[in-house]
Amino acid sequence: MGRFEIKDKFYLDGEPFKVISGSFHYFRTVKEYWQDRLEKLLAMGCNTVETYILWNVHEPKKGCFEFDGMKDVVGFVRLAQKLGLYVILRPSPYICAEWEFGGLPAWLLAEDGMRLRVNYAPYMKHIREYYSVLLPMLTPLLLDNGGPVIMMQIENEYGYFATDSSYLNAMKDIMTEYGITCPFITSDGPYRESMNAGCIDGVLPTGNFGSKTQERFDVLKDYTKGGPLMCAEFWVGWFDHWGNGGHMKGNLEENVRDFDKMLELGNANIYMFEGGTNFGFMNGSNYYDELTPDVTSYDYDAVLTEDGQLTEKYRRFKEVIAKYRDIPDAKFSMDIKRRAYGRLKADGKVSLFSVIDDLSEPVFSIYTQSMEKLGQSYGYILYHSTLDTEENIERIKLWKANDRANIFIDGKHYATLYDRELLEECKNTVSDVRGKDIDILVENMGRVNFGPYLELQRKGIDHCVQINGHMHNNWKQYTLPLDNVEKLDFNKEYIEGTPAFFRFELEVDECEDTFLDFSGWGKGCVFVNGFNIGRFWKIGPQRRLYIPAPLLRKGKNEIIIFETDGERADHITLCDEPELG
Repeated sequence: MGRFEIKDKFYLDGEPFKVISGSFHYFRTVKEYWQDRLEKLLAMGCNTVETYILWNVHEPKKGCFEFDGMKDVVGFVRLAQKLGLYVILRPSPYICAEWEFGGLPAWLLAEDGMRLRVNYAPYMKHIREYYSVLLPMLTPLLLDNGGPVIMMQIENEYGYFATDSSYLNAMKDIMTEYGITCPFITSDGPYRESMNAGCIDGVLPTGNFGSKTQERFDVLKDYTKGGPLMCAEFWVGWFDHWGNGGHMKGNLEENVRDFDKMLELGNANIYMFEGGTNFGFMNGSNYYDELTPDVTSYDYDAVLTEDGQLTEKYRRFKEVIAKYRDIPDAKFSMDIKRRAYGRLKADGKVSLFSVIDDLSEPVFSIYTQSMEKLGQSYGYILYHSTLDTEENIERIKLWKANDRANIFIDGKHYATLYDRELLEECKNTVSDVRGKDIDILVENMGRVNFGPYLELQRKGIDHCVQINGHMHNNWKQYTLPLDNVEKLDFNKEYIEGTPAFFRFELEVDECEDTFLDFSGWGKGCVFVNGFNIGRFWKIGPQRRLYIPAPLLRKGKNEIIIFETDGERADHITLCDEPELG
């Protein structure tokens, strides 16, 4: 049993304790590699690891909870303890983190009128029901119960979002009610307006920032009431979004100076120590003037690369930490290698339209419905109808549609609409269409994870399809989360220019990390032995997708590409280096 206290400093069992922590998200790295990353954190000199906990990962459907494999948060915390690390947990229902919907479950949006991150009774009821399962799992992990957890966060950057202090206090009260006895923190931008909105009594405020440590800490001092200063997210890099022109990087020399100043004046958590990967459809997006969905890699220019390689930043940060504590000897128990498996040609291909009934059972509706209303959270949705009254197509508009739509008339591409284009009429004349099919494939590009747009994130077509000035009715709606690609039948028809699946076979004698180069391919996602490794898009900056060795198996492996835009090469290449732009 131990004791962690917040006074003028942090105290561990009565002795001053400087928190030197690194962010490592268990859900962004395969479980087989957790120990390797934590050993490297320890070897750099950190005494603590920090992670968010994800509501949408642990309760993907209302009332259905998952804590296995990469979702085993208890196993992650116990492993950190075994290696000698303390833990900061951030179980706030909202996390931001460039993660789909900021960690909130998409099924919240199935409820009309849902308000998020305020003291709104239906929202708070869902939080309480989630916490009634999660928090009893976490209480044995607290330091005063013999575990390694020294602090927990009640909400994340709330001062950037709203001003409802009753909500923050309710969050704190629920956590206390379920037995959380460790000190609580909030984390906000170190600006007075943000801190004014994000702080509550009895909770230590911390700051999230990536530069100007002295200036940021000077603001923070006015809110800690003589307590310790801490940067809860020291941003050492940044994230990439599709089409941003190149991989974002931090300034190493400035990073080193700021990190040193943080440890001189207080405490720090490095964000990110290792960024990892937005596997599947779990990347988030931002929305300011336009939609900017994040890429699959969450490399973040972190201290470790996306695949866990040591960097110059690692060496320099270790030198800084050595000024403030003795760094224990640590050995790496794993020898993780990269490998170029070479070029593969497809041995099967089939169009989505040929296998749609194998992948999804249609739901008929007079009007279009959003993914959330149909019980779907992620992936794609196909709307199919017959043009039984239209003679010609002159213009089409999709009302309340998000995020990207490929429209086909009689199986032929009509238009691709993205973001703001969905708000306008698409004018493109096609003659003699009566009795022909219309298909609209809509992709959820990743729900916005920051700001007021959170409440406007229903995906698919939430209102109607307007053709030539009238609403078109009677739709078959096919939900396509693509969690069942094993049902694909590659003996069915392939139609050039339509969304399609492509199968590759990889023979492996030794399983090692590799990177899939998608040069020549348009847009889509990739599955390795059924595991969705993420999205690709020709606009970059990311050019290759990371495949961790544990996703491979000795002998035959299956890689399936789903491509939506009709742009395909005749091969893929598995390389031994990433290419982030």
